Amino acid sequence: MQPVGGEDNHPSPLPYLTSANNSADGAVDMPLEVFIQAQKMKSAAIPTEKLPTSNFTDAYRTTAQILANHTVNGCNMRAGDFFGSGTMSGSTPNSQAALMEITRGGTEPVRLSNGETRTLLEDGDTIIMRARCERDGAAAIGFGECSGTVSPATSQ
Repeated sequence: MQPVGGEDNHPSPLPYLTSANNSADGAVDMPLEVFIQAQKMKSAAIPTEKLPTSNFTDAYRTTAQILANHTVNGCNMRAGDFFGSGTMSGSTPNSQAALMEITRGGTEPVRLSNGETRTLLEDGDTIIMRARCERDGAAAIGFGECSGTVSPATSQ
């Protein structure tokens, strides 16, 4: 566990979401990697390209705070349930987690190794996400790989 949040972690959590233990040890040190492969890259057998790496320590709230916020409203959380954590973006350009942030709202395109640029995902683009917790003296915990390819819109 890591200390939670940074100087820009505003607004402060409501009192029921605040504790000294959570502030000191509530964040999870988990690097998050995102890779992109455009359709033309796939066709030319060009491997995926890594986008900036972020970390779950950059989350706006800790897992305990997210869970508490859900349950205070009557949400019946059960073991195995998923909940969203939001974008994990750090404060430096190399720690942005969303393409919209990486490209500064589409004003600074990302140049891919095959010469293509992206401000937004396009049809045929594949995104791959990976996360893994590692610490000296402890077993690593990998979360596998999540990937998806953007399909063209269909008319109905």
